[in-house]
Parts: sequence; structure tokens; C-alpha cells
Amino acid sequence: MEYFLTEQQQVIRDLARKIAEEKIKPLRAELDESEEFPWAIMKDLADTDMFGVFIPKEYGGVGGGCLELCLVMEELSRLCSGVAVSYAASALGSLTLLEYGSDAQRQKYLPAIASGQRLAAFALTEETAGSDASAIKTTAIREKEGYRLNGTKRFITNGGEAEIYTIIALTDKEKGARGASAFLVEKETPGFSFGRKEKKMGIRTSATRELVFEDCLIPGENLIGREGMGFIMALRLLDGSRPVIGAQAVGLAQGALEAAVDYARQRIQFGHPIIALQAVQHMLADMATQVEAARSLVYATARTIDSGAKNFGKEAAMAKVFASDVAMRITTDAVQILGGVGYMRDYPVEKMMRDAKITQIYEGTNQVLRNEIAAELRKSKTISG
Repeated sequence: MEYFLTEQQQVIRDLARKIAEEKIKPLRAELDESEEFPWAIMKDLADTDMFGVFIPKEYGGVGGGCLELCLVMEELSRLCSGVAVSYAASALGSLTLLEYGSDAQRQKYLPAIASGQRLAAFALTEETAGSDASAIKTTAIREKEGYRLNGTKRFITNGGEAEIYTIIALTDKEKGARGASAFLVEKETPGFSFGRKEKKMGIRTSATRELVFEDCLIPGENLIGREGMGFIMALRLLDGSRPVIGAQAVGLAQGALEAAVDYARQRIQFGHPIIALQAVQHMLADMATQVEAARSLVYATARTIDSGAKNFGKEAAMAKVFASDVAMRITTDAVQILGGVGYMRDYPVEKMMRDAKITQIYEGTNQVLRNEIAAELRKSKTISG
């Protein structure tokens, strides 16, 4: 299908695909087993300007937007979702800075992020604050020298590997969510350390770790925007990042579909390749249709965001929910088509099925996002977009 990509977007997509085929594919099984962070591949992505596709040119980037980021995410996820999310988490850690930061903050941090010299990460989740993000307890108390942070963040992608962190913390506990603010914290700041590294079902090569703040003093200039705006910034960030998770899911589903088609062409049963069996043909046809539908929704949502639209939360939630449900369904069907070997680690669909599950959970569980979609429908005077 023609998606009317610009010449630059096609170049970005093709380059990301080349990196995935040449650099990621040979290592994905090994990285999954070892759970080693893919630093060598991060360098390959940095060397080809992939980290700057969504960052304006004045800060050292390529000048693209959400769609460009989705294109890279999809191609990397097609072969290894763990590598892809390690890449995308750096964008997640810098988008709030890009939208709300001062020019001085952007000049200080964005060029190094765009070049891939320094990875970024975003930290909102805590033990008591997952879907209920307003329940955060980490505090940032104003002092003469700046802000003193105390608390623990959990399940932070790129935790321990990134050097620049966007942290959401309470500057006024009495106000609850309206007392949350956003801060930039650098890795080597005294009082900032890392807790346990999680052992995960999937996306194992990515680092998921606790962040621990113990009387961590940061300069006042590290506040992003104004005090009390942190929760609004976080919600805005998640709305903008959900199509990127949708792209991750599309890439996963595409990779699983390709593996299933290849196997069905080669596997002989009853004297014929199993792709000649109508039952398998119908499964593959449904899988291909669902992948294209998910891709179309993700791209359309990304274009909406890039157009400058102010309100896109419903569309972003739809893209993430639909694409992630498709990824889980497609990877499960791919394992079924491969049969016994699909359950074995020698074939990539087993890993893809494990990797797909997280797309239904992070950046807002699909159940919570369905609530948000329904809430928008209740308020809307028109049902269509």
C-alpha cells in the first residue's frame, strides 16, 4: 500500500530497515538470552542520525516529527522490539524538554540527544502509581540551592543506561497531581542512584530499572516550565508517544507475519506446502489485513500530531490499543502456524509473542485507554473523527 511518504521519510524508513537487517537480526536472539543492553546497535543508530529524526534542525536534529519516529520504530521492531524500545525511550525522555523546555535547556541537552551521544529516559511510574499516575510520591522540595529530590521510580526504560532523565515529582504534596512538576536530572548527580534491574518476559535487551533519589539536589534551572505543570506535561507526552508504541506493535506484527508466510511456503504436509491449505491461507489473509489496518491508523494519528493539532488524545489511544491488540493476535497466530517449532527459541516468533505483550500494558494499559476513548465519545457531539 502507498502511504505517500516524502522522499526524506522513505530514506529514513529504508535506512532503519537496513540497520535492522544488518545489525539487529544477527544479534537479536543473543541479546534476548543475555539481556545485555544493545550499546553497539545504539551506536549504529547514532552514526546514521536516527536519534535526531524528530528533533528540529536548530538543535542538531533532522527536523522530522512523530511520523518519522514511528517509521524508525516500526522497522526496528520488525526484527527486535527490545532494541527498538531502547531507541524510542530516548525520545520519550526528551519530548517534554522539546515541547516545554526553555531555549537554554534545549541548547544544553538536545544536541547530545540528537547525535546519540547521550541517551534519555522518562520517569513517572512508581510502585503505587501506575495507571493512576496521579498517585506519585516522589518529592522535589524547593531550597535556596535548587530542588531536593526524594523517592523511587519503577519500571523505567533505559534506567541506568541513559544519562539524561525527565522526572515527574511533587513540588506541593498538598495539591496532589496539580502539585507535580517536571525536572531534568543528569546521571552523575549526587544522591541519584539505581535500584534493581528487572527480569522481564520480553524486550529483554532493554534496561528496565528503578531510579532512587536520596536527598538529590538539582539546580533550580533544571525545572521544565513552571511548577505544578508536571502532570499536564506527562499526559501530553503520553498522548504523543502512544502512536510510537503503536508503531512498535505494527513492526512486531509485520515481522511475525513475514515469518509465518515464509514458514508456510516451506513446510510440507500432506504432500503440499501448508500455505496451500485454505485454513492457513485464511489465517494469513486476516493477519495481513489487520497489520495494514493498524499501520494506517498509526500513520494517520502521527500525521495528525505533526499537523499541529491540539487535541489528539482519543486518536492516540485508539492507535495504541488497536495496534497492540493486533500485535498480540498476530504473534499468537504466527506461533500457531509454525506449530511445534514456533514454540521453540530457534524461531523468532516465540520471542515476538513475548515481546508483543508489553505493548498492551505500557504507555497506558489498553483497559485504561478504552476508558479514555469512551470518555471522549461521551463528551463528543460527533462520533466520527
